[in-house]
Parts: sequence; C-alpha cells; structure tokens
Amino acid sequence: MASSHSHPDDLTIRAGARALELIRDEGLRPDRVDVLAGAAGGPKWLVLYGMDRFLFGRFWDGRTRPLWAIGSSIGAWRFAALGQGAPLEALERLREAYIHQTYQGVPGPKAVTCESRRILARFLDHAGRREILTHPWFRLNLLAVRSRRLTAGEHRGGLGLGLAAASLVNLASRKALALFFERALFYDPREAPPVFPDGTRRIQRVELRPENLAEALLASGSIPLVMEGVSRIPGARPGVYRDGGMLDYHLDLPYAVGEDRLVLMPHFTPRIIPGWLDKHLRWRRPLAAHMRNVLLVAPSPEWVRRLPGGRIPDRTDFRRFLGQDGLRIRQWQAIAGAGVALGEQLGELIESGRIRQRVGRLDCGAGE
Repeated sequence: MASSHSHPDDLTIRAGARALELIRDEGLRPDRVDVLAGAAGGPKWLVLYGMDRFLFGRFWDGRTRPLWAIGSSIGAWRFAALGQGAPLEALERLREAYIHQTYQGVPGPKAVTCESRRILARFLDHAGRREILTHPWFRLNLLAVRSRRLTAGEHRGGLGLGLAAASLVNLASRKALALFFERALFYDPREAPPVFPDGTRRIQRVELRPENLAEALLASGSIPLVMEGVSRIPGARPGVYRDGGMLDYHLDLPYAVGEDRLVLMPHFTPRIIPGWLDKHLRWRRPLAAHMRNVLLVAPSPEWVRRLPGGRIPDRTDFRRFLGQDGLRIRQWQAIAGAGVALGEQLGELIESGRIRQRVGRLDCGAGE
C-alpha cells in the first residue's frame, strides 16, 4: 500500500516562460486559467485522480469564466466525466469502471473495443452528454486522428506496416505524419477553443453534439492494433478515426491564450512527449512557443517510488497481471487512492502561495 502521508516533494511543478513569470509573481489564481490540457496515457491517469477531484471540487467552485478543456485519449475521457453536472460522481464512475475492466487471456482489438464501450456507457449516459454541452462554463474539446493510407485498414499486418512507415518519417519530421494521419478536433460549438489559430492547415474541425460525443470519445482513445478504429462519426468526414495521441500525445499545441492567461496541465510526468511515436526519442521536446503559457503539475519521482510496484500503472499491467485481475485491481485502487494526497498538496501549495517558490522552468526545445 502506498503511503497516504504527504511529503514536501510529492509534486513537481514546471512552467513555460510566461507562465513562470505569472506564478512567481502572484501564485496560481483560478481565473487565470483558460485552458485545461489532458494528455493521452491509458492507466497513467489514475495518479491524477486526486488532482482532478481538487480542481473540480474546490479550485473552480463558483467559476463563471469559460474553461476550455482539451484532451486526447484518456485525457478526453477524464474531461467528459468532469464536464457533467455532478463532476466528482461521474469521475468516480469512470474510475471504478476503468479499474475493473477485465479480459479473458490476451485480448484482441474487438474485445478491448467492447470493454471500452462498456466503460464509456458506465460514466456517460444521454443526460451526461447534454450536461456537458450545456454546462455554464465548461467547454469540452477532444482530439482524434483520421487515418490515411495503410493506417486506415484493420488488417493487422497492413496496419503494422503503416505504423512502421509512420515511425520512420517521424524520425525526420513530425510534419511528415500528415501522410498518415489527419488531425480531427471535436469541439464545443458554443465557443471555439483557443488552440490552432484560424487558417491552420491539415485539421478537421467537427462540432460536438449529443449524437456524436460518445463515438468521438471512443475514437480519441482507439489505440492502433489495441482497439478497432471508429467509423461513421456523425458530422465527421468519412474514414477511420483513431487515438488522438498519435499526433497529440502530451498536447504540444499552439495555444492561443492571452498573455496573462494560463494553460494548466495535470500530468503524469514532468516530460512533455509531443506524439505517441516520440516516446523513445529523448531529443524530441515540445516547442517553447507552444509551452509559453503552460503550467505543468506532476507527481515527483520520490512519490512514484512509494507507489505499489514503485511505478505509475500503464497498459503493460494487463500482461504483467495476466490471470491476476484481482491483484491488479487492488493495486490500481491503491494508486488512485494515494493520488488523493496529491490533490490535497496541490491545494495547500496554491492556497498558501508556496507554489510561487516551488515552480521551475519546463524543459522545451526550439523545435522544427
């Protein structure tokens, strides 16, 4: 069992150039945050459970200013829970359904897709979809990709070949991934999100509606070779849609917020990995211009070492605990429970003003 006690170094706080100035000058004010960013990462999200509870339980209590939540894959799923009328109850339903997913043996894409639909139905019903799209200040935006060429097929060999080719061109330039994936932004139509300035090429914009929200969410988390792609999303161009993390893994995006506004990113790690295919490219860093207004809050390495197993959970846990679902479920529950203390510490750092001394500079690169 992870320790429930909070330590001074449980959180790592990093900021882009302008965000660093703002936080050191005045701390973190709720009304400074215009964008909430949610990365892809599968089970890693469980360590953010406590921070999500703090943000939507206390931090933004009484908010009226619009908050644009922009998520990819599990980040979008978190936000679909938090944008409902009773956010903490919906988040709890997501946590329980996600932790209790089980499979017979090593599952194929069809089985994982079926289980994902079950989780989705557990925390997001028709009423929840309406609540998200009529919320007084929350604006949900999610990212997926429309597959092109070999990545548009479901045949394992062809799809694997397409992903291998995408990996090769990605070594030269992330821009070359447009050969294989078209970015799709599903957005709350009441107010366009402050990201991807007008005129941005190679992006499909699709208005979220009650009838397409669930399918868009499923597509946003449909990892190639792990899940089936999603076709026939109402309002979207014909094609096969997959995990938004293929292009936007940790949300290295052109945020167009005001000079004195912030992008808040509760994250599993202090490192921003631009795309899913960049995971093993240590030299691939986010653009400094994109990170200028970003404030990142992540568990510290010391906190992670105190977790059961000494690591943040990930998709490999399904193989690691194959045939031992009960053990995995108990470990995941303990990790989510340990994350509650992170939320409490974040609240203390903000409310005491100590976040001003704790914030450091976010690692960025000049970029392509």
